[in-house]
Amino acid sequence: MENTAPAAPPPNRLYVVPCMLTICSLFSGFYSIVSSFNGHFFAAAVAILVAAVFDALDGRVARMTRSTSTFGMELDSLCDMVAFGVAPGVLAYLWALQPYGRYGWLAAFCYVAATALRLARFNSQTTASPSHDFTGLPCPAAAGMIATTVMFSTYVFKITSNVQHVALLLMVYLLSYLMISTHRYLSFKHLDISREKRFQLFVGLILLLILLASEPPITLFAATVLYILSGPFLAVRKRLRKKQPQPVKQEKPLD
Repeated sequence: MENTAPAAPPPNRLYVVPCMLTICSLFSGFYSIVSSFNGHFFAAAVAILVAAVFDALDGRVARMTRSTSTFGMELDSLCDMVAFGVAPGVLAYLWALQPYGRYGWLAAFCYVAATALRLARFNSQTTASPSHDFTGLPCPAAAGMIATTVMFSTYVFKITSNVQHVALLLMVYLLSYLMISTHRYLSFKHLDISREKRFQLFVGLILLLILLASEPPITLFAATVLYILSGPFLAVRKRLRKKQPQPVKQEKPLD
């Protein structure tokens, strides 16, 4: 009998469920832009986090249902540019960078341009040499840093309108640099966990969820800061390990 194995799906095929999740991420990003223009900065920040949730779901649903395609990957990249590039850039500019004039909108543009470069590099690396870690800060994490900063400031300092602080200007430039840097960031997509430790991991995730849900503006801000600092920390630790002298193996004398 001839081999009747099903052929691989065409790379440009449209799969409804994962693509709709991607469109939901785009919708959240667009809603964030509209909210920023209307002065509703807290709602704009929450919309960016919602977009990050949809962005995390669409890829996992596509892999679980074996419905990945080139069309879906390109759609995801274009939607990410809006949700995690333009939306955070507009939010940062209208919320904190506008008082700095030219330096403010240049910082916002630098962030958007760095997001575009980060996505282009990610797409080329995924095609050429897939890796379990990210090269450079992922743009959803960078957008999450801007969003959680707005939420943290609103919740803790009761800031409901525009704010002016040079630290926020420097933060946008720093996020732009980290996205196009070569620092390694964990992706958490491919975790090699033994069966004995899966239950402990499940309990730990429940505790982490409870912690994040206790005070989301504070806990999400802290978690995002720790993840962003993990890249430079791993780079410094790797450099220090290289500088440590390697022990010289002594050869045994011949009899």
